[in-house]
Amino acid sequence: MPLHKGPEKPDERPLSVNPFFGEANPVGEMTEAPAKHRLPKDPLPPATAYQLVHDELMLDGNSRLNLATFVTTWMEPQAAQLMAECRDKNMIDKDEYPRTAELEKRCVAMLADLWNAPDPSAAVGCSTTGSSEACMLAGMALKRRWAQRNADRYPGARPNLVMGVNVQVCWEKFCNFWEVEARQVPMEGDRFHLDPQAAAELCDENTIGVVGILGSTFDGSYEPIAELCAALDALQERTGLDVPVHVDGASGAMVAPFLDEDLVWDFRLPRVASINTSGHKYGLVYPGVGWALWRDKESLPEELVFRVNYLGGDMPTFALNFSRPGAQVVAQYYTFLRLGREGYRAVQQTTRDVARGLADRVEALGDFRLLTRGDELPVFAFTTAPDVTAYDVFDVSRRLRERGWLVPAYTFPENRQDLSVLRVVCRNGFSSDLAELFMEDLGRLLPELRRQPHPFTHDKGAATGFHH
Repeated sequence: MPLHKGPEKPDERPLSVNPFFGEANPVGEMTEAPAKHRLPKDPLPPATAYQLVHDELMLDGNSRLNLATFVTTWMEPQAAQLMAECRDKNMIDKDEYPRTAELEKRCVAMLADLWNAPDPSAAVGCSTTGSSEACMLAGMALKRRWAQRNADRYPGARPNLVMGVNVQVCWEKFCNFWEVEARQVPMEGDRFHLDPQAAAELCDENTIGVVGILGSTFDGSYEPIAELCAALDALQERTGLDVPVHVDGASGAMVAPFLDEDLVWDFRLPRVASINTSGHKYGLVYPGVGWALWRDKESLPEELVFRVNYLGGDMPTFALNFSRPGAQVVAQYYTFLRLGREGYRAVQQTTRDVARGLADRVEALGDFRLLTRGDELPVFAFTTAPDVTAYDVFDVSRRLRERGWLVPAYTFPENRQDLSVLRVVCRNGFSSDLAELFMEDLGRLLPELRRQPHPFTHDKGAATGFHH
């Protein structure tokens, strides 16, 4: 979550409130808005409080038009009803809410089977608030396993984690918070993610693991997990170093099993120790729920698991958070039950079809060059064509925002800081009809953009906040 501080200049000007917000007598109710940055002195009628908050939130963007986020923005009314029924249940209190705990257990078993665990009944896992927490837990397990194997040298030796420079920021946070050296493979040429051989060359006796990403947030491409494991197999043959792999499948782990069944990336590879995914991304659940799974009990050190006698029950837990609502876990189980394998396949295929069709139409405009085409994650990245000099991707992003579309523009990291792109994330609910409306708006903007004397964005770093 972002950190916030108090306002530098508190805005406490008295503002009038519409008399119709009152419960009964329009002129006998409140006529002045409450303070914004301190608790009001007196209570408000519920309708008045609701309307004040509702009106302010109208200035937020429309989440369905947000093509920057990977997070689910549409669910069925029945799912929303189940979430409303479970929002008061504390997920951590498994003794008081045993059926909610049972649904969590079933979800873990379903994912273990989906991801081809050697023995799904032996796989261990848990729900989290999202993939960021799941990655933290997976990283902690990697570090603790390494420390156990190197008890004679740790804490003197500094552990490291190898990953591509395209990883989500949660991995940089993990390395910072848990004092692990981040060793990142830079981008080169048209390779926008980790190179397996380069990753293996960065490994040494202090490497706790290598992170492979099934679906890069920068361009939607899959990293070659099988090739990465093969490179680490060869490294072990040469040096004896046995380096495990964690697959960050925040998005792709809920796409590839249904659309790319022949792609080997999961627990079928013996070197893959753990996998995470976001239930609230292509798992098709509202935020926030994630999942972390380990191939067996040996992959998750027992000393990291806490057993707490809480409200009358013995409860094993592995989490950074404690109290949280059970609503999202229940919604995940509902979605698994509702769709099944064939339903997920149909939904994800439709989303990929929309992404590929939209990418083709963007390319056909002639002003843009595609980096990816939406044929892995339903995500594609594109930049301006070499002969386009009147505007840049930041101009396009800014002008689309005027029409309500949130399309991120950003510069790639080391060693491709010369490349700035736009990225479109297609999700369930972003229909062919919405894609048609997007193309109409983009087409209307292009003649104006082409008439510009030069790109108008001066501070590209501040031009967008959507880096992931």
